[in-house]
Amino acid sequence: MQTESEAKPLVPPSVHGIANNIRLTGWIAFWVQLTLAVVSGLVLLFVSTGREFSSQPNAGLGVGIFWAVCGVLILLFSVYLNFRYTRLGKRLDNPNPSLHPSKADTIATIRLGIIVGLVGMLLSLLGAGSTLGVLVAKSISQPPGVAITDPYKIIRAMDVFVEVANVNGIAAHFLGTVASLWLLERVNQH
Repeated sequence: MQTESEAKPLVPPSVHGIANNIRLTGWIAFWVQLTLAVVSGLVLLFVSTGREFSSQPNAGLGVGIFWAVCGVLILLFSVYLNFRYTRLGKRLDNPNPSLHPSKADTIATIRLGIIVGLVGMLLSLLGAGSTLGVLVAKSISQPPGVAITDPYKIIRAMDVFVEVANVNGIAAHFLGTVASLWLLERVNQH
């Protein structure tokens, strides 16, 4: 009588190792990026609803918010790609070799993750730069001392929250790009 491990063909150890790396890296990047995307999204939601209630218009931050929203949308696609990595690793660990993705398909998916991460970092950097420009302009336009004559030149908490959302986006995209680069290196070594 054959045991279950003798009955079905085993995955070669090198393929099993690569599959585990892809799956584990995909899950770690998925959860970290999803967490940062939710935080950035909630901060942006708070900022956009707070802008509606504010009597002080702040046109300069609109550009930063726009780029932050674009960065979060790209981040959500990156989260999807990380989930796709987990499925790719699972398919690669299947004992049936006909279900394994080809090396070219695996590399193409990982390269797409790198490109998405770089584009997301660029968008988030544009948002962070424009928001930082507004914050610096507001801070240097305030006269020294306690009295502020123009209430539109006050740096509000909502102004800083836009920067927080952009920095979270940069961190999340950086993590996703590093994870994809590491996976590409591991797959190319195989």
